[in-house]
Amino acid sequence: MDARIDKVVTSGKVTVDDTEYDIEANTYIVGDDEAVIVIDPAFDAEPVIEAVDEREIMAVICTDGRETHLGSVLEVAEADEEDPAPVALHTRDRLLWRQYFRALADKDEDADFLKDLQPDLDIEDSGVFEIAGAQLEVMHTPGHSPGSICLYSEQLGVLFTGDTLHKGRPGRVGPDYPELQEQLNSIGAILSPLPRDTRILPGQGDESTVGDEDSQWESWFALAQEPESEA
Repeated sequence: MDARIDKVVTSGKVTVDDTEYDIEANTYIVGDDEAVIVIDPAFDAEPVIEAVDEREIMAVICTDGRETHLGSVLEVAEADEEDPAPVALHTRDRLLWRQYFRALADKDEDADFLKDLQPDLDIEDSGVFEIAGAQLEVMHTPGHSPGSICLYSEQLGVLFTGDTLHKGRPGRVGPDYPELQEQLNSIGAILSPLPRDTRILPGQGDESTVGDEDSQWESWFALAQEPESEA
């Protein structure tokens, strides 16, 4: 197996309920010297495309359909204009996708085509993506959004958690958890069966391990009351 993981961090702003938040988001590039899968392109396509270099992008996977993960998805997917990569999203986040791109279209008369834009691939629970000898198993983890997913690779010993789980707490939308109980149930379900030394690579912030996060899981049920700024 030749697969490796590259990380790119980009920064930008996200508006939630008329409040603007400064965000740093993680993009992961999984593959070898020939081909890669890009997970969660965020605010700036240029550093992601530079990190991919001349490798072929086989797919672009969005772990949810919120604004943070859609900002540069088209530019990254179309880095090779002659052979664009398919964009994958869970079916239950198609509404968020549609809302985001229709809002962009409403602001720009030359972008009317965005109103009918759809993801190329529908992600389903237990689906598998393969790249450079590694498998990325889809785990549906609703809560942060209806179609949030995580991706587990036994070969690489990693769990890509998107904004389902950050280091030390669940991911949020602004200061709030849209469906905290459901999100915590999802987190508990994915953490408990995995080896405790599995690396957790989140959509924001530093990495962690399954063991570290599982030990804190029961303490998170009161987090909805904490008004901190994160998206």
